[in-house]
Amino acid sequence: MQKETYFTPETIHSKSSDMLASLASFRKRHENIVFDVGRAALLVLDMQEYFLREDSHAFIPSAPVVIPNIQLLINAFHAHKRPVICTRHSNTNMDAGMMSLWWKDLLRGESQNSEITPALDCSNGIVIQKSQYDAFHNSPLEQILRENKVEQVVVTGVMTHLCCETTARSAFVRGFQVFFTIDGTATYNEALHRASLLTLSHGFALSVLAKEIP
Repeated sequence: MQKETYFTPETIHSKSSDMLASLASFRKRHENIVFDVGRAALLVLDMQEYFLREDSHAFIPSAPVVIPNIQLLINAFHAHKRPVICTRHSNTNMDAGMMSLWWKDLLRGESQNSEITPALDCSNGIVIQKSQYDAFHNSPLEQILRENKVEQVVVTGVMTHLCCETTARSAFVRGFQVFFTIDGTATYNEALHRASLLTLSHGFALSVLAKEIP
């Protein structure tokens, strides 16, 4: 898989704005869906050293660039006393399922690379473990959302086209309105990022910029 740094600190604003503009027709079709922080929760998916350390084979070059946007959203949700839920992906031989066949190398819970990056402050959030792309799978995520009367979720983290997209789809089928951050998610290259935004915007989520979320 070819990797590229498609977001940089200098280009993330212009490039994400261009991505948003390309999805304008989908946004216009769903103008009736309005974000309400009082009904929302923030999902921060898999912002772990495994994906953020340059010496890791799973490093995502654009991932460090979205950290400031995610942190701003974390701060905003805390200020509104709304749930911030951070996931930490890891696998055992028992729960890996197809992940072990597909990827061979599993991220183990005891690995230092499984830790959430210290560049992001999730200390006041709820941290849950996950073992599949879908953060709802065999996790307490849906229960946490229901208990907090959440009707909308904002998706951030990595990877755009794997865990972020799968979780967004899963949230949609569970009845949550999904807001998917263009500049708060990242993956290996721009083509994969844009592909996820296009398919999600067509059938599952509103693609947004982080600054659009209060």
